Amino acid sequence: MRSRRDKKRARERDRNKRNRKYGQIKRKHSRKGIWSCVMAVLVTAVIAGLIVMAFMNKGKSAAMVGSFGVFDMILACIGIVTGVKGFKERDKNYLTCKIGIVVNGLILLALILVFIRGCV
Repeated sequence: MRSRRDKKRARERDRNKRNRKYGQIKRKHSRKGIWSCVMAVLVTAVIAGLIVMAFMNKGKSAAMVGSFGVFDMILACIGIVTGVKGFKERDKNYLTCKIGIVVNGLILLALILVFIRGCV
């Protein structure tokens, strides 16, 4: 006689088999794609912190905010490169790579535009 746990595991195995095509395994997300998304969240958090810091100091922290902005651009570039390298992993789900590249690219573009606007 099977226990409840065994029946539950058997049901879950059957359900997983029905959701996939024959001979295909469920793909995991790319590790480097996950890191790319983590970098995007980190960059976004740093930008939010810089905005709050500039607001609290009434715009008197230009040097510190600018240096962290350049640091943020470097982190966004690293996030893009990591996302692109994630596409080289075999048999993985590349959704996180795509999300990480797009978000890091948009943030990098925005930071470059702010940097150029500050120089002009």
